Amino acid sequence: MRKFLSFLVGAFLGGLVGASAAMLLAPLSGNDLRGQLRERTLRVQEEVKAAAMNRRIELEQQLSALRAPRKLE
Repeated sequence: MRKFLSFLVGAFLGGLVGASAAMLLAPLSGNDLRGQLRERTLRVQEEVKAAAMNRRIELEQQLSALRAPRKLE
């Protein structure tokens, strides 16, 4: 139990030190950083939607090919 408590205290203190360092060393203000994150998030969402649509088209084509009647040779 004592080791677990020591681990929790260490993790908490490490989190505080990490958060403090991030705040002090951040290259942008909070508003600028949030704006950049919002733009990146929207760009990634658009890319994921486009990739999903392309994959859907590919799968629909494959499904159509599988459903098409085959010629007997």
